Amino acid sequence: MGKRNEDSSRRATRGLCIGVTTLGLLVSVPVAVGQELPGFRKGLWEFNRSIDSGSGKPQSVATKQCVNPSDDMKKQNEMLTRAGCTFSPVARSGNAYSFSSQCRIQGVSAQSKSVIHADGDSAYRIEVESQQGHVKTRETLVAKRVGDC
Repeated sequence: MGKRNEDSSRRATRGLCIGVTTLGLLVSVPVAVGQELPGFRKGLWEFNRSIDSGSGKPQSVATKQCVNPSDDMKKQNEMLTRAGCTFSPVARSGNAYSFSSQCRIQGVSAQSKSVIHADGDSAYRIEVESQQGHVKTRETLVAKRVGDC
């Protein structure tokens, strides 16, 4: 019984960490766009996300959407700011933008450090390191515009 409860607890913690990492990614993108990043073009975008929560088996998710990433990022930023997230100032070095965030949403505290590498208005890569308690998570999102809607 004890082993089963411990395994369930680990799975729940991993699930929470993946959620927190995703939150970290959502938090990190909008603040930089609003302050310094170039606008991204509306269109059909391909998103490839890899999440490593320390389990040794990174999870990958690929999607395509007709979106305006700049508008979506601004909306997410507004929502997360209202929810209580705070952001550090953006530091820029060439096409790399780095910053950190601190959130406490639904009783969960999370910190993240993010670096966005912008490739013009049609592609970007985001690397996020998040921590919730003693659990660290790494996430990479590669986004590129693949056409018109």
